[in-house]
Amino acid sequence: MRKTGGDHKGRPYNGRSSHAQRTDTETAMDQRNFTGDYDTLLELVKTRVSVRNLKPDPIPDDYVTRILEIGRWAMSGANGQPWDFVVVKDAAIKKELFRVYAEENNDFIYWMEQQRDFKLRHPSFQMTHDEALQKQRTGVGWSIAPVLIVILGDGRRQWATVQGAHTFGRDQSHLTDGLANTAMMMHLAAGALGLGSQHVTIHIQEPFKRVLGVPDLLTFSLIMPIGYPAVPPKEGVRRPLDDMVHHETFDMSKYLTNEQVLKYLYGLREKTVPVYSHSYTGRPPVPDGGKA
Repeated sequence: MRKTGGDHKGRPYNGRSSHAQRTDTETAMDQRNFTGDYDTLLELVKTRVSVRNLKPDPIPDDYVTRILEIGRWAMSGANGQPWDFVVVKDAAIKKELFRVYAEENNDFIYWMEQQRDFKLRHPSFQMTHDEALQKQRTGVGWSIAPVLIVILGDGRRQWATVQGAHTFGRDQSHLTDGLANTAMMMHLAAGALGLGSQHVTIHIQEPFKRVLGVPDLLTFSLIMPIGYPAVPPKEGVRRPLDDMVHHETFDMSKYLTNEQVLKYLYGLREKTVPVYSHSYTGRPPVPDGGKA
């Protein structure tokens, strides 16, 4: 029979021993408290943007190790940890990776972008008249970054998770989730060390695999150039928090019609094109028809 009321000292009794209650209290007190670091974290994530113009100056090996260590602790489905990292410092290899990116990967992206309205195209395919930006983007680009971190995915490791999580029915899986998680954590680590980073997504994997000798079975997910920024910092662009938060149920007043989505996309491009230009040249974009 469950006891009710309190103990002999008048303290409420919840059916558990005083030892168990003390253990709970001690465990709670043992939890690490990071509350004081929230403002620092918020400032970091708000000011971290992709930097597409990095100095060639070397960075400490210890910084690279610290970034990789943070990435190692990323979340993954059932702790499958489906990632491998290739650290590239050799100038010739970096140059060859960038050649493949500029000549083969971007060729695919170029033709895909031609299918969209001009003002909805990726910023780099709108500012083709900006000679300085295009020279940086297609000339040397991230090949001069002192370090490239290549993130590879091994889908076999991700079989650690439940079978249903391999597709989600949307051509997405815990493999892509895990790789995105480790990448984001390494971007934040780089920012915390005063470094700039770029998220170079790879669409045509095979030629990159040949450069680094990556087995066919692995996924060549992305290249992350790391280095000291050659342009001043600039805060990114985000939607207001209230626009994306719903309470208890989905707020249909925030659901966009197709026309509203198009208006949003056009407006977003107007805001992000200057940020994108800044990440390459440290200045606003050159007006169409102007000289860089």
